[in-house]
Amino acid sequence: MSGTPGRPLSAELSEQLLSVAVDILAEEGWSRLNSDRVAARARAGKAGIYRRWPTMAALARAAVGRVRLVATPEDTGSLRGDLRALVDRWTVPLDREERAAASIVGAARHDEQLRAGLEEALVQPLAEAVATIGSRAEARGEGVSSERLALLGSVLEAFWWQRFTAAGDGAMIADQVDRVVAEVLVPLLGRSDERVAAGTAVS
Repeated sequence: MSGTPGRPLSAELSEQLLSVAVDILAEEGWSRLNSDRVAARARAGKAGIYRRWPTMAALARAAVGRVRLVATPEDTGSLRGDLRALVDRWTVPLDREERAAASIVGAARHDEQLRAGLEEALVQPLAEAVATIGSRAEARGEGVSSERLALLGSVLEAFWWQRFTAAGDGAMIADQVDRVVAEVLVPLLGRSDERVAAGTAVS
């Protein structure tokens, strides 16, 4: 967060402004995020916004980037189970924070601040989740090469971007998600789905 010397910034107002920014992004989109709209919704002065964030892109980055859109799943006992738990979110519509992130995907191609917000919200948490799942698999004797884990991360990221940018509410039916896991993600790791589910390594 930016700031200028002088009176300390109010944490309560900062939180309110960030929440309003998420609301506007989720409900109206990136093109509608401006200081007039944020100030009106937050019942705050525009000076208070610019003391914290010099541009709307900086505000959007802070608003989106503070939320982790990917959660590392609990250990299910198998590689396949961990993968299915990781992508279970795909079966429900985009929530408020996800819609806010989705609204800046297109503009992020041309704006470093927006890209950084998506990196913090999605790319980094996803990479951490994939690394954790890989470490668990290694400990169970289901080891996966670093190259295949990197490929898994890239494929999962592509699916997440598709979720954010496809028409509709972003939700897939559970059977579709099951098929993605069984027919795309598990084979991509060089594993047999049946034996991975049983926790048996494949040579």
